[in-house]
Amino acid sequence: MGDDSEWMKLPIDQKCEHKLWKARLNGYEEALKLFQKIDDEKSPEWSKYLGLIKKFVTDSNAVAQLKGLEAALAYVENAHVAGKTTGEVASGVVNKVFNQPKARAKELGLDICLMYIEIEKGETVQEELLKGLDNKNPRIIVACIETLRKALSEFGSKIISLKPIIKVLPKLFESREKAVRDEAKLLAVEIYRWIRDALRPPLQNINSVQLKELEEEWVKVSSAAPKQTRFLRSQQELKAKFEQQQAAGGDADGGDDDEEEVVPQVDAYELLEAVEILSKLPKDFYEKIEAKKWQERKEALEAVEMLVKNPKLESGDYADLVKVLKKVVGKDTNVMLVALAAKCLAGLATGLRKKFGQYAGHVVPTILEKFKEKKPQVVQALQEAIDAIFLTTTLQNISEDVLAVMDNKNPTIKQQTSLFIARSFRHCTPSTLPKSLLKPFCAALLKHINDSAPEVRDAGFEALGTALKVAGEKAVNPFLADVDKLKLDRIKECAEKVELVYGKKTGGAAEKKEGKTAPGRTPALSGAGGDKETKDAAAKRGPLKKAPAVKSGGPPKKSKPAAAMGGAGAKGKKGPETKEIFESELSIEVCEEKAAAVLPASCIQQLDSGNWKERLACMEEFQKAVELMERSEMPCQALVRMLAKKPGWKETNFQVMQMKLHIVALIAQKGNFSKTSAQVVLDGLVDKVGDVKCGSNAKEAMTAIAEACQLPWTAEQVVAMAFSQKNPKNQSETLNWLSNAIKEFGFSGLNVKAFISNVKTALAATNPAVRTSAITLLGVMYLYVGPPLRMFFEDEKPALLSQIDAEFEKMQGQTAPVPTRGISGHSAGGGDDGEEEEQEDVGNDVVDLLPRTDIGDKITAELVAKIGDKNWKIRKEGLDEVTSIINEAKFIQPNIGELPAALKSRLNDSNKILVQQTLSILQQLATAMGPNIKQYVKNLGIPVITVLGDSKNNVRAAALATVNAWAEQTGMKEWLEGEDLSEELKKENPFLRQELLGWLAEKLPTLRSVPSDLLLCVPHLYSCLEDRNGDVRKKAQDALPFFMIHLGFEKMAKATSKLKPTSKDQVLAMLEKAKANVPAKPAPPAKASSRVVGGAAPAKFQPASALAEDSGSNTMESKPDPKKAKAGSASSKAKGVQGKKMLSKPNLKEDDDKSGPVFIIVPNGKEQRMKDEKGLKVLKWNFTTPRDEYIEQLKTQMSSCVAKWLQDEMFHADFQHHNKALAVMIEHLESEKDGVISCLDLILKWLTLRFFDTNTSVLMKALEYLKVLFHMLSQEEYHLTENEASSFIPYLILKVGEPKDVIRRDVRAILNKMCLIYPASKMFTFIMEGTKSKNSKQRAECLEELGCLVESYGMNVCQPTPGKALKEMAIHIGDRDNTVRNAALNTIVTVYNVHGDQVFKLIGNLSEKDMSMLEERIKRSAKRPSAAPLRQAEEKPQRTQNVGANATMLRKGPAEDVSSKLNQNRNMGSHSEPAHTVPREFQLDLDEIENDNGTVRCEMPALVQHKLDDIFEPVLIPEPKIRAVSPHFDDMHSSTASIINLVVSQVASGDVNASIQALAQIDEVLRQEDKAEAMSGHIDQFLIATIMQLRLIYSTHMADEKLDKDEIVKLCSCVFGSMISLFQIESLAREASIGVLKDLVHSLITLMLDSRVEDLEEGEQVIRSINFLVLKVLKKSDQTNILSALLVLLQDSLLTTASSPKFSELVMKCLWRMVRLLPETINSINLDRILLEIHTFLKVFPKEKLKQCKSDLPMRTLKTLIHTLCELKGPKILDHLTMIDDKNESELEAYLCSVMKHSMDHSGSKADKDTEKGASRIEEKASKAKADILAEIFKKIGSKESTKEGLAELYEYKKKYSDADIEYFLKLSSQFFRSYVERGLRLIETEQEGKGRIPASTGISPQMEGSCVPASTHTVSSSIGNTNGEEVGPSVYLERLKILRQRCGLDSAKQEDRPPLTSLLPKPSVPAVASSTDMLHSKLSQLRESREQYQHLDLDSNQTHSSGIGTTLALPSSGTNIDDLKKRLERIKSSRK
Repeated sequence: MGDDSEWMKLPIDQKCEHKLWKARLNGYEEALKLFQKIDDEKSPEWSKYLGLIKKFVTDSNAVAQLKGLEAALAYVENAHVAGKTTGEVASGVVNKVFNQPKARAKELGLDICLMYIEIEKGETVQEELLKGLDNKNPRIIVACIETLRKALSEFGSKIISLKPIIKVLPKLFESREKAVRDEAKLLAVEIYRWIRDALRPPLQNINSVQLKELEEEWVKVSSAAPKQTRFLRSQQELKAKFEQQQAAGGDADGGDDDEEEVVPQVDAYELLEAVEILSKLPKDFYEKIEAKKWQERKEALEAVEMLVKNPKLESGDYADLVKVLKKVVGKDTNVMLVALAAKCLAGLATGLRKKFGQYAGHVVPTILEKFKEKKPQVVQALQEAIDAIFLTTTLQNISEDVLAVMDNKNPTIKQQTSLFIARSFRHCTPSTLPKSLLKPFCAALLKHINDSAPEVRDAGFEALGTALKVAGEKAVNPFLADVDKLKLDRIKECAEKVELVYGKKTGGAAEKKEGKTAPGRTPALSGAGGDKETKDAAAKRGPLKKAPAVKSGGPPKKSKPAAAMGGAGAKGKKGPETKEIFESELSIEVCEEKAAAVLPASCIQQLDSGNWKERLACMEEFQKAVELMERSEMPCQALVRMLAKKPGWKETNFQVMQMKLHIVALIAQKGNFSKTSAQVVLDGLVDKVGDVKCGSNAKEAMTAIAEACQLPWTAEQVVAMAFSQKNPKNQSETLNWLSNAIKEFGFSGLNVKAFISNVKTALAATNPAVRTSAITLLGVMYLYVGPPLRMFFEDEKPALLSQIDAEFEKMQGQTAPVPTRGISGHSAGGGDDGEEEEQEDVGNDVVDLLPRTDIGDKITAELVAKIGDKNWKIRKEGLDEVTSIINEAKFIQPNIGELPAALKSRLNDSNKILVQQTLSILQQLATAMGPNIKQYVKNLGIPVITVLGDSKNNVRAAALATVNAWAEQTGMKEWLEGEDLSEELKKENPFLRQELLGWLAEKLPTLRSVPSDLLLCVPHLYSCLEDRNGDVRKKAQDALPFFMIHLGFEKMAKATSKLKPTSKDQVLAMLEKAKANVPAKPAPPAKASSRVVGGAAPAKFQPASALAEDSGSNTMESKPDPKKAKAGSASSKAKGVQGKKMLSKPNLKEDDDKSGPVFIIVPNGKEQRMKDEKGLKVLKWNFTTPRDEYIEQLKTQMSSCVAKWLQDEMFHADFQHHNKALAVMIEHLESEKDGVISCLDLILKWLTLRFFDTNTSVLMKALEYLKVLFHMLSQEEYHLTENEASSFIPYLILKVGEPKDVIRRDVRAILNKMCLIYPASKMFTFIMEGTKSKNSKQRAECLEELGCLVESYGMNVCQPTPGKALKEMAIHIGDRDNTVRNAALNTIVTVYNVHGDQVFKLIGNLSEKDMSMLEERIKRSAKRPSAAPLRQAEEKPQRTQNVGANATMLRKGPAEDVSSKLNQNRNMGSHSEPAHTVPREFQLDLDEIENDNGTVRCEMPALVQHKLDDIFEPVLIPEPKIRAVSPHFDDMHSSTASIINLVVSQVASGDVNASIQALAQIDEVLRQEDKAEAMSGHIDQFLIATIMQLRLIYSTHMADEKLDKDEIVKLCSCVFGSMISLFQIESLAREASIGVLKDLVHSLITLMLDSRVEDLEEGEQVIRSINFLVLKVLKKSDQTNILSALLVLLQDSLLTTASSPKFSELVMKCLWRMVRLLPETINSINLDRILLEIHTFLKVFPKEKLKQCKSDLPMRTLKTLIHTLCELKGPKILDHLTMIDDKNESELEAYLCSVMKHSMDHSGSKADKDTEKGASRIEEKASKAKADILAEIFKKIGSKESTKEGLAELYEYKKKYSDADIEYFLKLSSQFFRSYVERGLRLIETEQEGKGRIPASTGISPQMEGSCVPASTHTVSSSIGNTNGEEVGPSVYLERLKILRQRCGLDSAKQEDRPPLTSLLPKPSVPAVASSTDMLHSKLSQLRESREQYQHLDLDSNQTHSSGIGTTLALPSSGTNIDDLKKRLERIKSSRK
């Protein structure tokens, strides 16, 4: 390809790889244009260039490289697949672009790197750039640093990971190159911009001059926070926002947000190396620290102080060190040493960070108590220490200790503790400071602000102010209810001054919104929390004088609607109660005055009238007046006092009383009802609650009051009043009311303790009604509180306890109802927000209420010493004591002294019984201590995990139970924090790893979030995946998805980077697999969503981001379950609330919930499911009716790929939901094609379940869906996989038998459609199964469907063979059911119309009745046989792969298969019958191609190229070679594949030049190692084309006078050259299949023997090339295939007399060559296949027949082959006869046995007589079996009824076993019987012959013709032999000869004129194997049966020709044998003379 014009024609991608730089340059330019043109980022065009992009950037020519870089940049920017090239391209840029002198090249390289970062491949790029820093070329280093700097400056520190860069910075500053140092300086300045001072510690050791320069530069850096200016593809929203800000000049608001986002990510601590200090402690440290002299103690402490100055310490066991330091702080008398020890503790805490957390609990109380010291340096040291320690733990963990110290009498301690709390609060956020923590701290601090010491008060105010600032007023106000105004203002003042560690964003919503919405307001106003609005609210509620009280209520109300929601909750709940407490009681006079102002005068007068009617009238007026009053005007207290006026609650008339109670309820509902008012009426209400007539009104009034004054207060009052009375009815009704009220109002705020004492009283009551009510109330409480409630009643009597338990049992599994009251009126919309949050803690609160014992005093030093004693018995005693202490105390306080350390040492006791005892104590401890056990997780819980590694099973079980008991109390967070868990997993103990991974797999899926430290476990998890122990590996695999839920696939994949490459690939594969099975994260409760509204403003983005994080693969899954979302109601109530929008996302169940795809594409999900089903990991979808486990399994499989809400519909119990689901699926079908296809197997399985439903509407809907589904699939050219078909079609076929006509019609329509997406031949098998059903409708419909299939697709659909299929169908002609009979007859008539009279032969014997019915039906059907219709065309491509499969896998044994015989006559019939009616495309005829160049030219390329690639579906076939026939590549290769197809198709062209060009192209591909692989899958295709070219050479080109002989030589050399290149590459050579190899060797040998070749000038050279090529073929091909091919070829050459003996000789030479290679290749050969071939050979050529050959070479060849095999394999060879079904039909087995025996005898070992016996026994058996069969047949002939049947069987039998001896049976019978039998056989024969002749006259399917001829010929000949020539006239032979001559085209003397071509064409080869042409058309199905028939035919016909007369076949051959023998005798005699 020298000149330009040549390469200009090439496609772009080939130009880009061209060896000429100009061509490449041109290619890059065109590629650039193309890349800019392609709109679709997922276009398949991109995939073509995947492998080339690296070459674009690494081009050796600088000019081309520049253009290549531009094209590469365009590719990366636009292509969806570009990410796959990141590693190689980035590496190419670093090594080959950054070293270029041209600035433009470097610039483009940098742009490419940044573009990769933009498409989310930052990590890989950074990795390559960091590798580049190690390059020796300074130019590359500078460019890499510059690229990193640019990336950091544009993308920011969140995307560019700074840690690895900072690690290499110091090294860069040491570089000798100034340019590198300068660039490093610029990079350091850029990093400083992002992380500020965190960069100082890592760089403190660089050269001081450089450091100084850096400091100067750093000072210049602007203080404004840097912003990301370039965004990833996934950050498009941020980008849009950024651009808006730029446009608007950056508004202040946005600025705020961004500031919050850029929190410095890199912590200086992370960048430091940890230092190990424990080993560096002075050896005598522990003695010195206890020394009496303070100086020695000081020395020891100073040594520690020096060591802890290291900023980062290695983790280790610091327990002893902390213990002694604590002792110094607590007990040392020298204050200087106390300060020093405190400094040491501070240093330890700072250096260890979280790892110090486990010691914090021990040290905190000591330090706090030491604050009694007044010396400033001591106080300062202690403050520093406790602050550092606080950062290592959480407030939760140390809260117990801190709260304990707060009650200390020493004011300094109180002051310092409050200040410490204030400082601690600053580090908190609203989430880390929940109500459960605030409550006890606020209670303690409230005492401090009332303390006598001013410093204590100030500290208290500061702490409360900080709490207020952190948690927001909403959270804190409820605890400040009793604080007076002045103090409250002081707290607020403090709050304003507080600076929080985490900046503004954690502040309560109120402050933030206040600041934004009321800028104009005066400071005083906003400071007081927005008095103006509060005043308005107060004015509405009641008289103005209450205003001051109201003010304290809570946050501003109006600033934004959201604030109303967020803040008003607190107010709604606690607000009223706080203000009303101060409401003074009004005197009766004032009340009367106020009442008179609003009530009619008559009403007031009649209140105490003696006449009940007047009182009733008065009440009615009273009621009307109340109903009309406005809330603000209603004087509630005055009105209720009027009602209570005499007679008040002692009213005797029940009607008046009822009205009175109703009015109370009205006032409570309509007015601002205070607790003062409530107290006026409650007593009276409780008194009436038990009244039969007025009880319900009393309850109504109580409920209204509860709504006005909050349930907790009302309930407490009511219950107390009820139990101060004696009336049991009132008591029981009060309790009943309370049970109901709790359900309506919810449980929040109720004082459980107060109720419990009353409930206990009620339980002890004598009245059963009271007891029952109490138990019911307990049941309701149990719903909210849970099991802890029972603890309060454990001392009750057993009978009562069992009743309580029964009530609890009833409640189990029920959920508490959503509160419906208590959220109205003043508590705008947020009331239940607060409640919701509190509800969570109810359970814990109850546990907190339990009386806990302090057992600290009982844990004495003696007890601890006992537990640590040397004698195990004493240790046991100690442990027993501990057990009894805990048992007695039941519930204990967390103070347990030195017990933890003592128990810890027992966990590794050598006595396992004690270990178990310790574990049970720890379990007890957890239950007894409750949640407070948290603080001991690190020093007691983790050691329990270590015990999981114990070798004893029972110890491990006990440890696991303990860990679970602890985790139940503590939650998982404490366990997962820090490195402890990862350290445990690191230990290579298989037991520990198994148990721990199992435990994590159980716990992780239940968690909503986990600490980031979980990532530390991942490397060890990966090592577990490769552990030697199988169980560990399994557990690790099981745990993978659960780690992935929390960490995400990306993080876990990133963690594999440190693994070895082999491990990495394995682990990544497992991760991919696990990714498919990742379950959804548990949905967060609605609490989270409601908080978003009330929380800080930046929370805007929370819901979206949280969801995105959770979901991992899709957003649908992570949406909180709408059913659980209780707070959803809030959004509907707060109308116009801004927060509503946010709420709707997670909470509204309707449409928003259902957005997003319904089918989620899980990569490789379907493949994985198939693998699981194959590997029996899941149940195979096969059942008569679906069992629950199938449904569950399907549900589980669907959970990952079907939207949650749709799945709920699909598996709902109600059929209407199924209809809904189907409607949704129909709706989403078009828009989600890929999703549907990825879950198709599951969808079809689900539809099969619907087939078992009884509801017709669902069935109809399902069928409607199936119709549109299959229509879509056929449009998408999708093909069903075997798995999908087998789990769906059988169930669909069941529905064909439905009684409803409309359903049957639909099912038939669907079956019809299915043939477009699933091969009809395979459908046939399924439908055939359906005909065996008991349901007659189903049988009939299936039979009709079978008829349609045959009509549409021809006989080829009949499976397994047309014969068997028709026999099956014919059975149904005798069915009981009329419709079935008709269907069967119609179907067979249809077949008859396609196939003609052949049908009768295929059906075999039918009863006379059935046969007559069939014949009658055929006569009636007017149709005559016609050609197979055109729809065959559609079927063919789909069936190709099946045929190929059979062809290549093995040749099957004989069976009555006719379709397979169709091909075999093709060559014979083609001369006499050139007109084909079957579509030409699928009936390619070799001879026509060879005789007619024109045809070849047009047809050939179309042939190979035509649709084949896209038609075929991928099939799971054991041998990949089949791909040659149906090349099906994924999209990535489709382009390459089609190019290869095109070129290969030109190889067979009749145009010599076109062929040469194509061969040259293929040769070029094959010679390049990296490209040769592209040919894989096309080898057979290429070889077939080459074989066709070879045939053209010797049949057409050689004979062509016009063609220059040099052209032929050139063509030959190209053909051989390209084949030699191919057979050099073993991997490709091995792809050639048997049929192709056979034809190849045949063609090569034929060419070699062609005399015309020798006449050519370079003929010798050509023959040498062929020789060389044949050797290569023999050596490199698949040894099994080539050996099989040679055996078949030899067999065929011996059968075909037309082939020269030289041909057979050369084939045998090849076989000898193979035999010589056998010792090396024996192990790679499939012996079973070879022995099958030999067996087949021996069947056709038994020894006797072989001996008759002219030469004894074939005999010797075969013997040599068998001997060699026996020699190499020994007796084992007999195990390789598995593929041979009919061993007794050839002498192979016997021969093998004799060879083995012979070799045994030779070797002198004992002869293996068994083998010999075995052989003879086999022979015996075989002959015996034959004799039995014959006896049976003769028996039939002898009986009148079955004589015909017997004769037919005998005929078939003789046909099958030509050598069978029936003479023996005939001798035994009479002469008459013998002649009857022989005559019968002859008749059958002529009949058969006649039938065979019919099709020929009709002009259809020449393939059919010979199918019966050979058999008949052969049979007649043998029957003649047996009948001694009796009754055989010459006419029979003449007739036969005539037929044979016609078949073979031997009319008159035309034989001589035929070209030699006929003899060369491999006609005999056709039956032998799938010959190349047949594979091309995929016509073959079963091969072996056909082969037999044909061997007979060829033998017979050829011998007949050779004899030339009609005598029997045996004569000529025997004659020649006699002559031969005579000659040999003569030779022997003469030699003797």
